[in-house]
This record gives sequence, C-alpha cells and structure tokens, in this order.
Amino acid sequence: MFTIRANYNDSFEVNAPIAKVREFFSDVRNFVELMPNIESLNFTADNTARWTIRAQISVIGSMSQSFNVELAENNEDRIEWIPKSGETDNLLRYSAEFQEQSPQKTLVRFTQMVELRRNAAKDFHFLAGLAGEKRVSAGMQDEVAGMLKTFIDRTKLKLEK
Repeated sequence: MFTIRANYNDSFEVNAPIAKVREFFSDVRNFVELMPNIESLNFTADNTARWTIRAQISVIGSMSQSFNVELAENNEDRIEWIPKSGETDNLLRYSAEFQEQSPQKTLVRFTQMVELRRNAAKDFHFLAGLAGEKRVSAGMQDEVAGMLKTFIDRTKLKLEK
C-alpha cells in the first residue's frame, strides 16, 4: 500500500462574535471562495459533499483528487466533516471548534487531515515510486499547510471587516 498523508492544526483568534464565526464555517462556499486550489465542491441531499482539490506536489507536479465527505457534527461548538462511509482511497477530515473568548472575540481550533491510499505507487502517479512515500507526503504537507494558512488569513480578514 502506497500512502500519502498531510495534517494541519492551528488555533487562531478572530475579532468577531462566535455566532458569526460559526456561521462562516458552516457555509462551505467560503472554503471555495477563500481557500486556494479548491476546484469544486458539490453537495448531495444526504449531507455529503465531494471536494475536488488540486495540489502542486514537488517531484510529482500538479494533481487533482476528489474527496467524498459527510457531515459528522454540526453544533454550536464544533463542525466536523469526515470521509464518507465506505471511502477507502481519498480520505479528508476537517473540523473547526469554536470557543468564545469575549463577546467580540472567538478562538477557532482548525484541523485538517488528508490521506491518499493506492495499492502501488504507480497507481497514484508514475513518478511516485521514484520519489517515495516520505518525500511525496512532505510535498503534500507543504501544499496543505500553504493552502490552509492562506485560508485562515483570508478568513480572519473577511470576518473582522
């Protein structure tokens, strides 16, 4: 099994009320608008979505992958999307937790995990075997971190207007 992984965790404060911040993260259109490399986000009636993300990975180059996810938790304190039941190849999980710091300040704990699984490296990309799991995962980690840092910066700007 050839597996590529990337994780991102960050906590940040937003100068906005918790209700506004929660509403922002509930509307996934904000991800398409503010996160680089999101090609599309399509919804079905059963609380599932298909995210298509393009990434530029060192050695490999540009690639596009789709992730089927389902809404696992959506309450006042937390929103979480997890891989759709039965998904085995492209796994995406993200969560955002909200904690009121004051009436006009909210702490957000944001986590995203990506895992791509293939039976063999060549099933992923013809250069993946030469690069190896560790090097491709490091490239994916850099790309995911960059995407999410940009998203968080843009999120803060939009919410603090």
